[in-house]
Amino acid sequence: MSITVNNEIEKTVAVLSALANSRQVIANVEALAQQVTKALRAGNKVLLAGNGGSAADAQHIAGEFVSRFNFDRPGLAAFALTVDTSVMTAIGNDYGYEKLFARQIEAVGRPGDIFWAYSTSGRSPNILRALEVANERGLFRVGFTGNHPEGVAEMRARTDLCIEIPSTSTPKIQEGHLVCGHIVCGIVEENIFAS
Repeated sequence: MSITVNNEIEKTVAVLSALANSRQVIANVEALAQQVTKALRAGNKVLLAGNGGSAADAQHIAGEFVSRFNFDRPGLAAFALTVDTSVMTAIGNDYGYEKLFARQIEAVGRPGDIFWAYSTSGRSPNILRALEVANERGLFRVGFTGNHPEGVAEMRARTDLCIEIPSTSTPKIQEGHLVCGHIVCGIVEENIFAS
């Protein structure tokens, strides 16, 4: 079956419709927005990480917090752990790729911070290790994943909150992650700055 534009749009609509009808996803997105609001108001920060397209998602959401989302306001403390090539290559070379994000959390993570972890499969070793370190350091841990049964179980076991996109297709999971991330950004911005 060849890819058609209409077919791909329909697949995306189906995933978004499933999201809109999932009480669990809606409750978790709302809970995450409140947790991020609380952390930022207390002077904490949001640390985000993922691999490949999920690295881009981490950077995208960090940018929305730091710059702006719906309106002009002061920047919010958010950092993608995927952008410093010197740090990443040093950790990868000296400690191995599995510790790529864990080592950074050891360096900058503080109790009350949020670690926002993307893994579409739920099984990325460097994300799972980073979640363990975040737990040891007292960070609030949120996982953004898909609907792979083994991966969902791995992410649930290591997070305080897990946003699960109802799909096993990596592109569709990432599309769902972006929608949920944008919603969180909008709620947080409004919570902190709208009067």
